[in-house]
Amino acid sequence: MPVLVITGTGTEVGKTVTTAAVAAAALAAGRSVAVLKPAQTGVLPGECGDADEVARLAGPVTTVELARYPEPLAPATAARRAGLAPVRPSEVAEATAKLATEYDLVLVEGAGGLLVRFDDEGGTLADAARLLDAPVLVVASASLGTLNTTELTARELRRQDLDLIGVVIGSWPDNADLASRCNLADLPVSAGAPLLGALPAGAGTYPAPDFRARAASWLSPQLGGTWNAAAFVSAQAH
Repeated sequence: MPVLVITGTGTEVGKTVTTAAVAAAALAAGRSVAVLKPAQTGVLPGECGDADEVARLAGPVTTVELARYPEPLAPATAARRAGLAPVRPSEVAEATAKLATEYDLVLVEGAGGLLVRFDDEGGTLADAARLLDAPVLVVASASLGTLNTTELTARELRRQDLDLIGVVIGSWPDNADLASRCNLADLPVSAGAPLLGALPAGAGTYPAPDFRARAASWLSPQLGGTWNAAAFVSAQAH
C-alpha cells in the first residue's frame, strides 16, 4: 500500500511509536518512507514533534508537518486560539498524494482520534482518508475500556466507507491483567478487523538501534513484520 492513515482510539495510546514501528519495518525492507503529520499541537517552534520522534526511532524517513500550534488542544481549537490558519482535509490529501509519487510508503499520523476536528467546518482525518481512498490502521490501548472506543472508531470508519485494515495495540504491558489478556480475543471482534500487532510498553524509550531491530517483530506481515497474532494470544494465555 502506498499510503497508510494511522489513527488512534484516543490520545496517548501509542500512535506515534506505532507509526515509527511501521516506518522502521518498511525501511528495513528497503522501502523509502515519508511521514506526514497534518497538525502538530502542543509543541513550540524548534521543538521536536511527533514526526521528529518517528524519525528518531525509525531512521531516515522524510518528515512533513503541515501546521504547528503551540497549545495542546484539538487542531481546530488550537488554530483558532493561536490566530493561525487551520489544516483542511483537502490540503492533507494533496500533500500526501504528492509524497506518494516520490516515496514507496507515506504514513499519515492523525492527532488524537479519528473525528478530532482539523477546522471549524468539521474536517477530520477521516475526510482526508476518504479523499485519498487510503486504508486506515487503528491504534488502541490494551486495557479495560478499549473495546468500546475501538468499536466506535471501527463503526465510524465503516459508516464512512473507509477501509479499516486492522488494529495494533500501542502499548502491551509487561504484566498484563485479566482485562488486557481477554481483550486480545475481543478486540478483533469489536473492530471487525484483525489484530495486526502489539508493541511492548515503553518501546518508545528503547535506544533507536534496538527499536529498529525489533520493530518488525511487533507487527504482522500485513504491516511488513513477522508478528503472529495466534502465537501471541496463546503465549499470553499462560
